Amino acid sequence: MTALRLLQRMKRDWMHTGRRPSGLCGAALLVAARMHKFRRSVKDVISVVKVCHTTLRKRLTEFEDTPTSQLTIDEFMRVDLEQECDPPSYTAGQHKVKMLQLEQELTKKLDEVEGEISCYKDEIENELEKSRPKLRGIYAAYSKEIGG
Repeated sequence: MTALRLLQRMKRDWMHTGRRPSGLCGAALLVAARMHKFRRSVKDVISVVKVCHTTLRKRLTEFEDTPTSQLTIDEFMRVDLEQECDPPSYTAGQHKVKMLQLEQELTKKLDEVEGEISCYKDEIENELEKSRPKLRGIYAAYSKEIGG
């Protein structure tokens, strides 16, 4: 019954869209077994539902991003959340857009900082050139021959 409730919740959170039922069932079975202290391994569940380990891991990760996963076991059994989540593919798309925006902002800031650094670098070079002691005598002639 707990696995069925989990599946209902996954369906309400749009996790079933574009997914094969066996992956969702496997995730629900694994979570329900662990909620009720049944010692079932991922291999046990995979052998029953016939999905790959990666698929099961993805479904569990998607479920982890829902508000239902934040409930305690007692709350899950008593409370029926009314709100729905966005589909996982939509959430992933939004995440990618945010990451691209952050990357663009960081690139702009990095360019600004690099510009500032080059200005400071030029100033430091000029100051160092001014503060170097002037060579006299034989050493001055020798440094002119070298080109320094």
